[in-house]
Amino acid sequence: MRVLTRQDLEDILYGCAILGTGGGGELDEGFELIDEALALGKEFVLADPSEIPDEAMICTPYMLGAISELPAGEEGKYARLPIGEVRPILAAYQRMEAYKGTKFSGTVACELGGSNTAMAFYVAAMTGGYIVDGDPAGRAVPEITHSTYYLNDLPAAPIVTANAFGECMVIENVVDDLRAEEIVRALSMASGNDIAAVDHALRMQELRGALIGGTITKALELGRTWRATKADGGDIPANIAAQGGGDVVFRGAISTCDWKTAEGFTLGNISISGEGDYAGSDYAIWLKNENMIAWCNGEVHATIPDLICLLDMETGEPVTNPNYRVGQQVAVVVLPAPNAFLSEKGLEIFGPKYLGYSFEYRSALV
Repeated sequence: MRVLTRQDLEDILYGCAILGTGGGGELDEGFELIDEALALGKEFVLADPSEIPDEAMICTPYMLGAISELPAGEEGKYARLPIGEVRPILAAYQRMEAYKGTKFSGTVACELGGSNTAMAFYVAAMTGGYIVDGDPAGRAVPEITHSTYYLNDLPAAPIVTANAFGECMVIENVVDDLRAEEIVRALSMASGNDIAAVDHALRMQELRGALIGGTITKALELGRTWRATKADGGDIPANIAAQGGGDVVFRGAISTCDWKTAEGFTLGNISISGEGDYAGSDYAIWLKNENMIAWCNGEVHATIPDLICLLDMETGEPVTNPNYRVGQQVAVVVLPAPNAFLSEKGLEIFGPKYLGYSFEYRSALV
C-alpha cells in the first residue's frame, strides 16, 4: 500500500477525466473533495488488490444522475427542501455501515472520472480506509449495468442512497442491476438529478475476480503524461494516445453542438469540422453522459466500449460534457475498450446493440 501525494491525486484525476470520455463528473468537484480531506489531515492510501485480505469488506460509493444543469424552472420545486448537514455520500456510507453492522476496510470507484473516482477516494480518506487499485468499468459509463459487477452476477443490493436534502433510502431485494438502475435513476430524478449511492458491499474475495485491476495506476500514469507534455509544450493528444494504446483520429473545430437533460441523463450531439490534415472532413459524436458513438463523414467510426475522448487543443484539458462550445478547437483520441466489455455479454450490454444498432462492434483502432 502507498500513501498518495497531492500531486499523485491531481495526476490520477486528470487521467480519470481523460478516461471518462466526457462523463464521470467535473475535475473541479474532484479537486474540491480531495482538498477538503487533505485540509483535515486525512491520507489517501492506494491498495493493490493482492494486498487486501479476502475477508475485508469493501463498498462502492458514487454519484448518479445527469451531468448537466437542471432544465429551466426545475430548481424551484426543490427550494422548500432543507439542505442536509452531511455530504450525501458520507451519509449513505454511514447508513450502509449501520445496515451491514460492519466497518468497511476500503472503497472501489464505480468508474473512472473527474469527480466520481474522487468520490470513492474521499470516502476512503474520510473514514480511514484505503482505495482499491481497480474498478468495475475501466472508464466512465452511464448506467449501473455497465460494469464487470453485472457481468459477474455480483449483487448490487442492498443499496443505500442519500440526497442533498438529507433524505436517505435503503433498497433491498433488488432482482438485478437492471432493476437497480431503474430504481436509483428514479430516485436521482426526484432529487434534482443527483444522488449519492453506496452498493456492492461485499468481501474482497467476492470482488477480486470481478474488478479490472490496476486502473487507478493506469490513470496516474496517463495523468503524469498529460502534465509532463503540457509542461514541455508538446502534443498532448498524440502523447495521451501513445500512453493509452490508442490513436488521435481527428482534429478540428466544433461547428455545432447541443444537449438536453432527459430521463435522468445528459443527451447531446457534437459536430466537428476538420482542420489541418483533417480539412474537408467532418466528425460527429452522440453522447449519453459519456461519448457513445462517432461518425466520420457520415460513416460510423467508433462506438462503445471504445473510449472516445475529447481534448481541448488550446488548453490541453479533457473536455467534459456538456462543456463544449462552437469554435472550440478539439482533438479526438480513441483508446481501446477494457477487455471485459469485449465478451459477448459485455458487448450486449455496452456495445452497438445498447445504442439500438444491429451492426457488430468493430474497434476504431484496427
